Amino acid sequence: MKPIARQTVWREGASQPDDLAEETPVAFEYNGISHAVMLATPADLEDFAVGFSLSEGIVARRQNIFDIGIVEADAGITLQLDIASEDFVRLKEHRRSLAGRTGCGLCGAESLGQVMRDLAPLPPAAPFPLDALYAGMRRLPAVQVLQQATGATHAACRVHRDGMISYVREDVGRHNALDKTLGALARGGVAVADSALVITSRASFEMVQKAAALGVGTLAAVSAPTARAVRLAESLSLTLIGFLREDACVIYSGSKTTLEQRA
Repeated sequence: MKPIARQTVWREGASQPDDLAEETPVAFEYNGISHAVMLATPADLEDFAVGFSLSEGIVARRQNIFDIGIVEADAGITLQLDIASEDFVRLKEHRRSLAGRTGCGLCGAESLGQVMRDLAPLPPAAPFPLDALYAGMRRLPAVQVLQQATGATHAACRVHRDGMISYVREDVGRHNALDKTLGALARGGVAVADSALVITSRASFEMVQKAAALGVGTLAAVSAPTARAVRLAESLSLTLIGFLREDACVIYSGSKTTLEQRA
């Protein structure tokens, strides 16, 4: 299935072709057992499988995912993951049934206790240069291929300390885009402690939780964070930035000394 669909529309008094972002149900199966269904863009699905599994705490590490099968059908796509037995036992004990909606990160949690995960605070990290974040933000729009074509997708990416960006992933769901980037980083064996992630959305509680679960020390969003996201970031020693623009931002958590300021 392609991530872009062509549709004939009526614009400015004429019939014209238009590109739309595809959205399809993506089901996650672990060792043959259905676990979750999310609505997502059908692209970078192996990244999505790995990122979701890690950021949700389903597997303890990338190496515990032994195989990923992708099965397409008329109703959607199924990601069939073969995971380590210890992870599968834990999954069955804490299993929850999710009926995912685009942009919804906690749909279907069976209890309040499943919302908060027991994560340790992140270790101290070297200050991350704000100029690198600004440079990364300037570079990101040019490589948002799906967004340029459809105007309907979010993106997440890694920002390096020199302002270069990599592992750009897009999806109609902001959580999905983040999971895809996290999964791509994990599959590439990239250490994220010395880099930052940028997301083209607001920063919700679960997005902070997902980033921290994989050791990301700095998360920067183009929109605002929620109050719960800020409180979680503070408790986990994660630097959380909102309203990231080409030359300005707001630091919500992490003291000013955690970021290298502009000279």
